[in-house]
Amino acid sequence: MFKPHQPKNLQTPHSGYHWDGYAPSYFEGWYLKLTLPEIQETFAFMYSLEDPLGQNKSKQVNNSGGAVQILGIAEEYICRTFPQVSGFWADRDSLSFGHWGKTQPSLNQPNLQPKKLAIAKFNEHVQEGYQVTPTLNQGSIYNPRRQNFCRWQYQVKPLYGWGNSDSRQQATGGLLSYLPLDNPGWQITMAHGLATGWIEWQNHKYHFQDVPAYSEKNWGTSFPSKWFWLNCNHFNQHNNLTVTAAGGIRELLGWQETVGLIGIHYQGEFYEFAPWNSQLSWCITPWGEWQVQAVNRKYQVTLKGSTDVSGSYVRTPTASGLVLNCRDTNRGNLWIKLSTANETIIEATSNLAGLEVGGSPWQDTWSFGVTK
Repeated sequence: MFKPHQPKNLQTPHSGYHWDGYAPSYFEGWYLKLTLPEIQETFAFMYSLEDPLGQNKSKQVNNSGGAVQILGIAEEYICRTFPQVSGFWADRDSLSFGHWGKTQPSLNQPNLQPKKLAIAKFNEHVQEGYQVTPTLNQGSIYNPRRQNFCRWQYQVKPLYGWGNSDSRQQATGGLLSYLPLDNPGWQITMAHGLATGWIEWQNHKYHFQDVPAYSEKNWGTSFPSKWFWLNCNHFNQHNNLTVTAAGGIRELLGWQETVGLIGIHYQGEFYEFAPWNSQLSWCITPWGEWQVQAVNRKYQVTLKGSTDVSGSYVRTPTASGLVLNCRDTNRGNLWIKLSTANETIIEATSNLAGLEVGGSPWQDTWSFGVTK
């Protein structure tokens, strides 16, 4: 069995917090996912911070604050907001951030300020909030609908960042992502890892060991006006394969552009299909079917996603604050075939894929390029 080589540093570019302290209407968001294959379920954690300045006075609206969204068992959705920006903290040089909502005063440190804490200290001090590092996701929020708490604490062994396992990790958006040109920025921070720990959900505690985990982030002053997304790192009979694909309409120097990308990690190798090295095409229905293809000088890939479940709506940042304009499922079917002109490198399927459409309009099928 292939075991991915784990270099000393799998940190990707853009892992740190991006806000410059001045930009209005700014947001930064993070998405962390883990899959529990034994029970065919997935937990997705979505963290975000909007308008760190406190109020976007140019538009006379106050969207300032943070939020935690979770898609859990049976894709039930919960969301809690943390209005106080002062409770948020983040590292500019690494993937390390958190937000404190309700806290329990500490007798030893009554004026404790938001920062990374030891696991036990966090449990003691933070009643609602979270903290994230490359190897930890820990938090607690109250679910008013069910009048109980959701708590989680798991540690991660990163296996793939974004790039070849034994090489320096790459920026998902390419070289231009280092310049303030495209909006929003996007970075897969961990294409695949193994998570061990527990999640308390609806008064039941789910324990797990070495289950597939994934994380990504985005940042900027506007979300794409329309997009799709596919992700899977649990395939039948392939425990070393991870796939992420996305396409969207975003801003570039004030103009709208349509861009897409497919990234595949398999047996330590990274296969990248991006606008700078490949031709991409897709055909996405408003809900239910995703087909994405790409070809470059050496490889070609086809992804076919489908679902017959209704999915769940989650919130994304807009000028009006967090809005339910994104439809998700983590119970999608996905088929992938990666090949050269002479041989098939891999052909695999999964029924635990993440599939998503967002923005608008989605009345008709969205086709881009030429699909076969």
